[in-house]
Amino acid sequence: MFEHPRRLHAVEAKLHIIDAESTVQVGSIKASFFTTIHSIPDCLGVLMQTPEGNVVHTGDFKFDMSPVKGPFPDLHRMAEIGMKGVKVLLSESTNAERPGFTPSEHMVGEHIFDAFARAKQQVFISTFASNVNRVQQIIDASIKTERKLVLLGRSMVNVVTMAKELGYLNFADDLLIGPDETERFPPEKIAVLCTGSQGEPMAALSRLASSRHPHIEILPGDTVIIAAGAIPGNERNLAQLIDNLYVLGARVIYGSGNASGMHVSGHGSQEELKLMLTLMKPEYLIPIHGEFRMLYQHRMLADSVGIMPENVFIIQNGDTVQIKEGRASLGPKVPSGNSLVDGLMIGDVGNIVLRDRRQLSSDGMLIIVTTLSKMEKHMVASPEVISRGFVFVKDSEELMSQIQDLVKSTMRDLSESETTQWNLIKQTLKDHIGQFVYKKTKRRPMILPIIIEV
Repeated sequence: MFEHPRRLHAVEAKLHIIDAESTVQVGSIKASFFTTIHSIPDCLGVLMQTPEGNVVHTGDFKFDMSPVKGPFPDLHRMAEIGMKGVKVLLSESTNAERPGFTPSEHMVGEHIFDAFARAKQQVFISTFASNVNRVQQIIDASIKTERKLVLLGRSMVNVVTMAKELGYLNFADDLLIGPDETERFPPEKIAVLCTGSQGEPMAALSRLASSRHPHIEILPGDTVIIAAGAIPGNERNLAQLIDNLYVLGARVIYGSGNASGMHVSGHGSQEELKLMLTLMKPEYLIPIHGEFRMLYQHRMLADSVGIMPENVFIIQNGDTVQIKEGRASLGPKVPSGNSLVDGLMIGDVGNIVLRDRRQLSSDGMLIIVTTLSKMEKHMVASPEVISRGFVFVKDSEELMSQIQDLVKSTMRDLSESETTQWNLIKQTLKDHIGQFVYKKTKRRPMILPIIIEV
């Protein structure tokens, strides 16, 4: 159901289809599964039976007891796992700061239909393409209000096409029309389902909001619905998108929860996290999937249902937890983080290279070329100063002349002290010129001395 990132090297993988009844044996570990609910179909939690005890990974979940399309979360199976004993529970923490229960997805469908029914002109609605149940509710609203549906955005088209083939979406083929066919229908008979609910600059909704789409435009009086919440970090882009929509004269409906009714989270709130802890009864808890403050809040929730704080491990990327003789403890760190790709090479760009690139991008480079006599080690020509990305030479002739004079005096002092080691000469030039340039410009260009013997 998701787009797979492009790989630099093709790797053959053997895929196995699993469901809640599947089991997988990997060495001494036996994995089985249980049904959970999230904003994508067919979510499963994982039970790993190991020689040191049972380990459970919940994945993303909430307890929606009236899902748009089944199955229901399998509370009986979760309780059964808890009765058999759970050594470690890895449980998501995204909504650990939100009290109560997360509302049902059904609520969103009712609000979407109401907005479609009230709209007098075109309706534009944007949501996550992966939220197939919400896409079905948008389809249902289009059918009930007798609107033709236009899909905009590659991921939306791909997900809807694949989900229909697999039976997750139900609609007649004549419901969909192309973007270039909208002029055949009156505005009140058109609905547009598009990507861009996070304000991504190149997504379909952003192009519509800036009047850059070749076939469809948002007109004054049209209704635009953003059926998604802002992912942390996207608030500014989303705010700019909403402003642009208002400039076009659209009626914009956005916001989570009761503010608009157009979005509910796919993650469980505090009471659901406590319910999972109560069902599983873990000896140890590792909060996952959230910012550090959310993991910390999850630990406080665990304390409220009887799990000792010292049995909760808040870990970060690279940390490990090991279980030996029935006891869990922090283990050694493992390598983690991003692997940088530069051209055809992977992982060869280290911190020093990145530091140099940042310095070049911000302050540029000064190349100092000095020519020395091979026998006498004296300068035989005036030094050449080359600026790249630091200053424009023709506009900074006085500064360039001062740098040349400093190079001459520095080389003269080094000659009088009979310094002949090239590394020492280069380092001295870098230090003296660097201090002088910073005093004059408050900038720190990369300084590259080059010594030529003749």
